[in-house]
Amino acid sequence: MPRFFFPHLLSSFSRRVTVKGQIRTSNHRLICSSSSRRCSCICQGKELVRSNISSFLPLKKFSPFTMPPVNPKPSCLQKIDEFVRTSKVAVFSKSFCPFCIRVKNLFRSINQEIATLELDELEDGAEIQDALFQKTALKTVPNIFINGVHIGGCDNVMEAHQTGRLQVLLSKSQEAPSPSGSAPQEPEVKYDYDLVVIGGGSGGLAASKEAALWGAKVAVCDFVVPTPIGTTWGLGGTCVNVGCIPKKLMHQAALLGQAINDAKKFGWDLPENVNFNWLTMVEAIQAHIGSLNWGYRVALREKKVTYLNAYAEFVDPHTLKTTDRRGKVNNITARYVLLATGGRPRYPDIPGAKEYGITSDDIFSLQHHPGKTLCVGASYIALECAGFLAGLGIDATVMVRSILLRGFDQQIAELIGGYMEKHGVQFKRGYVPTKIERIEEGSPGRLKVTSENGDGEILEEEYNTVLFAIGRDACTSTIGIENSGVLLNPKNGKVITDEKEQSNVPHIYAIGDILDGKLELTPVAIQAGKLLARRIFGNQTLLTDYANVPTTVFTPLEYGCVGLSEEDAIKKYGEADIEVYHSYITPLECTVPKRDDNAGYAKLICVKSLNEKVVGFHILAPNAGEITQGFAIGLKMGATKADFSNLIGIHPTVAEVFTTLSITKSSGADVFQKGC
Repeated sequence: MPRFFFPHLLSSFSRRVTVKGQIRTSNHRLICSSSSRRCSCICQGKELVRSNISSFLPLKKFSPFTMPPVNPKPSCLQKIDEFVRTSKVAVFSKSFCPFCIRVKNLFRSINQEIATLELDELEDGAEIQDALFQKTALKTVPNIFINGVHIGGCDNVMEAHQTGRLQVLLSKSQEAPSPSGSAPQEPEVKYDYDLVVIGGGSGGLAASKEAALWGAKVAVCDFVVPTPIGTTWGLGGTCVNVGCIPKKLMHQAALLGQAINDAKKFGWDLPENVNFNWLTMVEAIQAHIGSLNWGYRVALREKKVTYLNAYAEFVDPHTLKTTDRRGKVNNITARYVLLATGGRPRYPDIPGAKEYGITSDDIFSLQHHPGKTLCVGASYIALECAGFLAGLGIDATVMVRSILLRGFDQQIAELIGGYMEKHGVQFKRGYVPTKIERIEEGSPGRLKVTSENGDGEILEEEYNTVLFAIGRDACTSTIGIENSGVLLNPKNGKVITDEKEQSNVPHIYAIGDILDGKLELTPVAIQAGKLLARRIFGNQTLLTDYANVPTTVFTPLEYGCVGLSEEDAIKKYGEADIEVYHSYITPLECTVPKRDDNAGYAKLICVKSLNEKVVGFHILAPNAGEITQGFAIGLKMGATKADFSNLIGIHPTVAEVFTTLSITKSSGADVFQKGC
């Protein structure tokens, strides 16, 4: 509902409140709300007066009051603290408020006794409400505490009830003082936080917010160490700042360039030369990322999660030393610690690599046109960057030591390489760089790259930018991990955990890219973080399912997949038990501009002995990510080839090819598409 009051609504509300006879002659503020419906008014005598019209307009202010906050009286804070301390469920309420009544009815329905303080019936009720605002940042009633933990308002309690968190919160006991004269008890260890998350990326943020919803006291430590050329970024981790988000947007910018060329064939009268401005694109993308950074900080504050923009290192298994950007050091303790530090791009150990090269940490905010660019590596990051650079009209070359997209289906990988070569990306196969030298200063400058192949042949070539995408290293070597006792895989520095993401130190967990043997994907980290928090603080048992996770490589022609590659399927089930249904694809959109004929490809990998269960899904086509996401549920549920065939497709789409696949690889029949 929009946050506006109109006269007739105001009048109606005034009559409703006045009839109930709840307006007192003394001046006081009545506030009742939920996050979805909010009303704020000042009552004087029996007239309802609208307060501060600007508070109902969508201004960029977080407080609806124009007056500066008033420091609450100590006596009010003492009343609040005493009421909360002595009540299992403490509800600050107003007798006439419908949202307060709703909360009371909920607790009554689950036979839970509550203590209620009706602020409209107290002479100092308005002052207590002001004190509550200062204490909790919630300016409305109801305002609920359970076992001393602030829960929030009506919507927060209702959500907690629906998700099962409320019962868990009620089952916990608030610490009570020792009885007078009783024997001294062994004091329980006190920690500053129930959970400290090291790393403010997608997984760490998801875990921290979920833990806070279950009543945990949580802190997130996040600090970005600048790249060799000084690039840094805000809260949100790799995906938001230097990964998925800017990559997809630059991919889109490149696709628009292709669309401009296609548009002429569809009748659009466009200038012969259409110019692209690198800085305009970068500024627009960075502005969007900045808004996401701010949104994450606001979300943490709303969930009562402490954000520490500081570098965290273990002092001992429960103690962390934090150092902020000004060098201020502080020690904090935690009952549980979650490692979510992610990874950073690797540089080759060659002269000039860090001095003159960049990585994906730098390209998305580069403040000058990159010019002729060499992308070193055969990973999806290397191919994605080379792809969008070429699509933006930039001279792009990929230097590949061996195969493309190791770990992915190799037939698709080679199709991607062939497509990119046809669309302007050059490939230097079998070479690795051995030295980078600067031969001219500038933005960009000129660099000489010396490389060598397996036969000892030397290649020298000039570029303006060299981008390394040869792999990523887990950020575990500089966080004092040796002081925690956590075991790492010595080959890759990743954390060794069980199926519950629990390390060998019982109270220390890990999620995301630093998990040994797990997928390095943002949605996986988010899911793992949420489920982990629910297991630790919500007594739940559901584990993250790392099987059949869909993913997409955003090369110029996108590649989506879920399940096994053809190579892995053969290795697991044997070649004789595998049947592959496949077809080339020409999207309808490509027919009028007469390009990319049969450049796309689709295949289903099936196991004969399992009733042709589909164990691998692969699509090379425009919008492959959108297609793969939908079909992934089928593999998750054990779909067979017959299930795909019985599904009626949507025409005309690329995705419908999976409902009509009939030719197998073993048949050797032609699979080139010849019509719609």
